[in-house]
Amino acid sequence: MTERTDTESRKLLGRLRDELAGDAPGQTRLDKITSLIASSMGCEVCSIYLFRDQETLELCATEGLKAEAVHQTRMRLGEGLVGRVAKRRQVVNTANAPKASGFRFMPETGEEVYSSFLGIPVQRLGEALGVLVVQSKDAREFSADEVYALEVVAMVLAEMTELGAFVGEGAAMSARHSQPVMIKGTTGQEGVAEGRIWLHEPRVVVVNPIADDPHREMERLNAAVDELRIGVDKMLGLAGPDQEQRQVLEAYRMFANSKSWMRRMEEDIGRGLSAEAAVEKEQSLARARVGQAADGYLRERLSDLDDLSNRLLRILTGQGQDTGAEMPPDPILVARNIGPGELLDYGRRLKGIVLESGSVGSHAAIVARALAIPLVVHAQGITTEALNGDHVMVDGDQGIVHLRPDDNVVSAFRDKMAMEAEALERYASIRDKPAVTRCGATIKMMMNAGLMADLPSLPSSGAEGVGLFRTELQFLVRNQMPRRSELSAIYARVIDAARGMPVVFRTLDIGSDKVLAYMKPNDEPNPAMGWRAIRVGLDKPGVLRMQLQALMRAANGRPLYVMFPFVAQYEEYTRARAEVNKALERERRLGHPLPSKIEVGAMLETPSLGFAPRKFFEEVDFISIGGNDLKQFFFAADRENERVRRRYDTLNVSFLSFLEQIVERCTDTNTPVSFCGEDAGRPVEALCLAAIGLRSLSMRPASIGPVKSLLRRSNLEDLRKVIADTRHRGAMSVRPAVMDWLKEQ
Repeated sequence: MTERTDTESRKLLGRLRDELAGDAPGQTRLDKITSLIASSMGCEVCSIYLFRDQETLELCATEGLKAEAVHQTRMRLGEGLVGRVAKRRQVVNTANAPKASGFRFMPETGEEVYSSFLGIPVQRLGEALGVLVVQSKDAREFSADEVYALEVVAMVLAEMTELGAFVGEGAAMSARHSQPVMIKGTTGQEGVAEGRIWLHEPRVVVVNPIADDPHREMERLNAAVDELRIGVDKMLGLAGPDQEQRQVLEAYRMFANSKSWMRRMEEDIGRGLSAEAAVEKEQSLARARVGQAADGYLRERLSDLDDLSNRLLRILTGQGQDTGAEMPPDPILVARNIGPGELLDYGRRLKGIVLESGSVGSHAAIVARALAIPLVVHAQGITTEALNGDHVMVDGDQGIVHLRPDDNVVSAFRDKMAMEAEALERYASIRDKPAVTRCGATIKMMMNAGLMADLPSLPSSGAEGVGLFRTELQFLVRNQMPRRSELSAIYARVIDAARGMPVVFRTLDIGSDKVLAYMKPNDEPNPAMGWRAIRVGLDKPGVLRMQLQALMRAANGRPLYVMFPFVAQYEEYTRARAEVNKALERERRLGHPLPSKIEVGAMLETPSLGFAPRKFFEEVDFISIGGNDLKQFFFAADRENERVRRRYDTLNVSFLSFLEQIVERCTDTNTPVSFCGEDAGRPVEALCLAAIGLRSLSMRPASIGPVKSLLRRSNLEDLRKVIADTRHRGAMSVRPAVMDWLKEQ
């Protein structure tokens, strides 16, 4: 790259900075910028297109096209060469535009047929903001230096757009972070909440994208990178044996020492960018590549580069995690992702959580459910769109986030919240009453838990005990294996807090999406069906034995209920039960008090266990149907995959028939059976589960009132006939018939 090219680029950026420094209106600034770029590039046309909505680009300024076409010419994402640049977020550089794929002639702009076309995406941190275009009559392909120079200019345009330099009339030039936005994500935890945004990682703002002294900026960049490298080396020195953590830090070190990364940023500075703008330009390109990368390993590495860029930006700008802002009284936490330990640090202060990535089975989702905090995951763009303090409404039931909602949305949302509050008052009146249906059936109502914080809600929820206590949370939030004495103390407090009501402890359910920081990760092609739960416990029995001993000591002469997760065949249960007997014998020899009684159950989460030998049903003390996993394995539909998970209904006739078969086998052997999972907490689904014979349901505390209310108003015998008739007719799902029946009731 020549010194002259760098100088020309810096001259152009200098002119842009001078133009932006004035107090001219946004439209005037844009018009002047297109003129400056066209002149500098030696082109007849320069145009700037900005997004007016997610799917539509609008011509906002031009030099060389008809002035009256500004704000009138629009195109859809992917339409024409401009739309192609915006959709793919890639440069289009052609010497023969009319022959290029996707070319669209726009006579309304008064344009002649220009041969040369260069389109550059205007983007910031992976978010597409618009397209910068230059066109020329000469049939020439723009040089690599010219493309690079225009990319630097596009970076400055993106930063200035973010800072509000081009605010004017119309949707495309409205102030950023000021308009109402609705983001559709995925339900991670049901519930609704209203509050103010609290960003887990405060936004880094680059206020000086253009610099005069490239040598000074090089020095700043090198000093910041040196500090970054030292920090990464220190983290590696302090890292424990966890290989996954070390791999991430090794990737950080690789990028921090990358000569190509440094060379690109130095070239950006040579073109006229400040050090922080150069870092953010590379970060924006990395984020854009993440969205296009099909390979999972490549996506992870690009994300590592993104995280490292954030660290470097904080060093350069001095904008640390602590910005001095005060957390609002009604915080809605917004983050790209968050670990369980960090989430627990916030605790019950949070009114809601919105994550840009995450999953319905992630550690964060488990903690959110335990704390009964509404959670939406897969909320694309929330971290770039939201600002601290923004008004936000989170609908965890629908997986929708309303950011800066207008008055109509606020009114409708608050009506929904008021209706839910009224319903909660009604449910309080039946809190201490049993769930007895009109036909006389009694349904035992149990709650799911995973933290000590859950247990205070046991008396107020109307639950008759804890049908599932997730013991893995005590392991997930630590950086090292907890000691037996620590676990025993935690379990004892849980049993104490239950005040004589039963608590069913599920042994450690790790693997799949629940990986302990201090355990060596396994590279499995399909971890949900891999080495997890009881399979880990039986292959590595040390942790299982330690946990069983901790539970027995916590019981201290009281009843103890233990349940093994993900049992797929009878032999796994007998081996796990043998470990219980060994632990009991060891505790007896040590002279420790034994539980007054011990019941050992299994979670039925795989279809195979439903067909286990009769002897299994005779020996097991109780069975809990794990509906979440069982449904995904029954339908072969990953519940993390939005394309397939919603296609399969719990009230599908095939699935209900399978559940009914399990209930019949348990009835035949007099084996207590319950249903545990999200569907147990959905009133219509819970009603149908009771109608096919299930007499115990375990759900989150907030669901007990609505489920109990519907059960007490329903006749299961009548509903069972509706289900049988629907099945006889050959319908795929009983849901429509059940909903019609409920309306009649």
